[in-house]
Amino acid sequence: MSAGGAASRAPVRLGLRANLAQFTLLVVVNALVGGMLGQERIMLPLLADQVFGLAASVSGLTYIVAFGATKAVTNFFAGAWSDRYGRKPVLVAGWLIALPVPALLALGPVWGWIVAANVLLGVSQGLTWSTTVIMKIDLAGPERRGLAMGLNEAAGYGAVAVTALATGYLAAAHGLRPAPFLLGAAYAALGLGLSTLIVRETREHARLEGAGHPVTTHPGEPSTRQIAWRTSVGDKALSAASQAGMVNNLNDALAWGVFPLIFASRGLGVVDIGVLAALYPAVWGLGQLVTGWWSDHVGRKHLITTGMLVQALAIALVAAGDRFALWAGAQVLLGAGTALVYPTLLAVIGDVAHPAWRARAVGVYRLWRDGGFAVGALLAGAIAGMWGPDAAVWAVAALTAASGLLVAARMYETHPEGRR
Repeated sequence: MSAGGAASRAPVRLGLRANLAQFTLLVVVNALVGGMLGQERIMLPLLADQVFGLAASVSGLTYIVAFGATKAVTNFFAGAWSDRYGRKPVLVAGWLIALPVPALLALGPVWGWIVAANVLLGVSQGLTWSTTVIMKIDLAGPERRGLAMGLNEAAGYGAVAVTALATGYLAAAHGLRPAPFLLGAAYAALGLGLSTLIVRETREHARLEGAGHPVTTHPGEPSTRQIAWRTSVGDKALSAASQAGMVNNLNDALAWGVFPLIFASRGLGVVDIGVLAALYPAVWGLGQLVTGWWSDHVGRKHLITTGMLVQALAIALVAAGDRFALWAGAQVLLGAGTALVYPTLLAVIGDVAHPAWRARAVGVYRLWRDGGFAVGALLAGAIAGMWGPDAAVWAVAALTAASGLLVAARMYETHPEGRR
């Protein structure tokens, strides 16, 4: 009997310990997914400004609009396709679409090539990141969902941080192109190989959990349209999570597209900008190792509310700052606030959505969340174009605080520990 045949007939079990090998493999794959995003974190704002002559305006942030819009829409379909065709085919398709991205970024002679690369990257990230989230939720079962999401997001955003820092050093030594984007090429090749050859399908784990799931107050399996309504508007916890996710990624668009330009305009070099760009996702990524687990023990709602308010304070400190040390503290604070929010929002979706339609609910939530990239780029670009980058930062800080207050007013606690 072959090893593959034995594995295919192994009993399906839920839990992190029972699925440790596959769960660990998916953590590694999601780190590679995050690395594909990390190659852009400081390179594209500097390319837009120094190579293509585009300032912090809507024109200069079109790559974020392209990325956010395509990723948001793809997230929605990734959930539906994962239910229909299985998780693994969607994951592999996402990596295939990622293959040309590093070459377009490294060699593109006009700005349109960069925007096109981000369209492909948005589709790829929507398929790969959504699917690794869904697969980890499948494997973990209900008991350690927060921890599972913390590990997933820690791997992804830890890789964003490491890659952002590495590209800063590569750019300082070899120029903005092409050396920093060779990392992305290696990530795409390795991610495709692992996903094709070693990752296994997890849809049967969701079916096993669904078979023992209590009947909900909504009889029968809802349609995709009903799921979209419930996640976006109808359910107070799901809809509050969706708006908070959108504002969170609106903040990330600001940090990605505007912060490096503010730092550069005030005299920082590319290495210092790279350090600042890495601090935020590093704290974000590592913090999720704790916050996801923490939400399994104290509940979701208060962590999300606190995290949004901490982010608002951090963003305001960036606008008020004038030196590296203060900006570094603001980046650490922004990462801590985001760590409180990010895996906890995903855990809320997993708490409320039935396993039979959970993948589609995750897709709808991620549609709203990653739509924040496009909204943030348009909003920040428009305000920066009229009143300057600092005004854009202050506006987003106020919006983030309002989002946290809305979670406090609207969301109900979804985890039994929090209700107790």
